[in-house]
Amino acid sequence: MNAIEPSGKSTVSNLTQRIASAIVLIPFALAAAYYGGWAFALFWAAAAAAVAWEWTRLVKGPAWIACGFVYAAAMFVAPVWLRADAAYGLLAIVLLFAIVWSTDIFGYFAGRAIGGPKLMPSVSPKKTWSGAIAGTLGAMIVAVIVARLFGSFSTIAIAVVALLLSVCAQAGDLFESHVKRKFGAKDSSQLIPGHGGVMDRLDGFWAAALVGCLIGVLRGGAADAARGLLIW
Repeated sequence: MNAIEPSGKSTVSNLTQRIASAIVLIPFALAAAYYGGWAFALFWAAAAAAVAWEWTRLVKGPAWIACGFVYAAAMFVAPVWLRADAAYGLLAIVLLFAIVWSTDIFGYFAGRAIGGPKLMPSVSPKKTWSGAIAGTLGAMIVAVIVARLFGSFSTIAIAVVALLLSVCAQAGDLFESHVKRKFGAKDSSQLIPGHGGVMDRLDGFWAAALVGCLIGVLRGGAADAARGLLIW
């Protein structure tokens, strides 16, 4: 998703920080997803609280602040709702993680290696079409592999879901970039080394989780949202 940047110690240092932060945070996210229940709810409640705090520091004006609480609420409600499905909740969350992380990883490295036309330069000047396409294709492949590890699912359906949620994740990323640019900020905070703030780390996940939850509820009902997302 990122275009080629100048080489140098700062770039290497930032990438090292990103990797180190991911190594620390990913096990906590996966452990919370595995245990579910109060542990998962507490994990996302903390994330939502951090997002609400960062948002209120970033924006100005009552309307923008009110939007932040909706944003933070979605960050909490969507993943918790999906995980509440006893039969398919864990897979839904793991699949969301796989889609969002794959989108970021494939997009980052493909964008740096290939470069090319910018995706939306007025909002995020480093992101490229090559990174966006590579991120989506990578997410589709990884999602199908992950789903097969859990059981027999429609390959086409999982690939299409991954395509849609990958695009949503990138849209969430661009939305946050727009908000930061509007209010003259580079990062939402400095809570996570190499990433900036919690918003910077979860800008794609909240959008993918929200759309995934809506699809699941519409297809499977309130009690079986994860099933509705995964079973076609």
